[in-house]
Amino acid sequence: WLNRLRKVVAYIDPLDLQYNRHERRPKPKTQAVMFCLMDVSASMTEPLKELAKRFFMLLHLFLSRHYSEVDIVFIRHTTTAQEVDEETFFRDTESGGTVISTAFEEMQRVVGERYPVEDWNIYAAQASDGHNFDDDMDRCLAFLENQILPISQYFAYIEVMPEDHHSSTDSVAWAGYNQIAPKYSHFAMRRVSSPVEIY
Repeated sequence: WLNRLRKVVAYIDPLDLQYNRHERRPKPKTQAVMFCLMDVSASMTEPLKELAKRFFMLLHLFLSRHYSEVDIVFIRHTTTAQEVDEETFFRDTESGGTVISTAFEEMQRVVGERYPVEDWNIYAAQASDGHNFDDDMDRCLAFLENQILPISQYFAYIEVMPEDHHSSTDSVAWAGYNQIAPKYSHFAMRRVSSPVEIY
């Protein structure tokens, strides 16, 4: 019986199998994009922007150690938002109020045009002094929860304040973000008033 079986069943070497098997392997994501979002209205003074810059630089350094390619997208906003270069992002100041949701809309537009979520790890870092039009906060939070956080690996918000700032009331942005932060492990928020607090 064994002799007959040997004649009927051909010998298959394991080496033959390794070239004929088709296995699905996950495509590693080795690239990330970091969105820097910042309020550039008149209330964001140069010292506050300097704090924000240190924050963005530290996060970029962290990402560069974990990904082979890291793109940076700079989005500034007042009542409208626009993608700009680094120099314009940190140097120019504009007049007008603050509508945070416009920055999220611009970020979503850029993601849709250049950074498909299946190929890119998306990070967002927002710096603000906490100002926002009251009637924008609901829209801002809805956009953050439904559009931005679902596609982001991590979202970090810092509220920059002067060192001599003493206020017992929360800013509009801080109060709004504080409502949703506990629900998301990849959403972080901190207040910063000096360079040593950035880390």
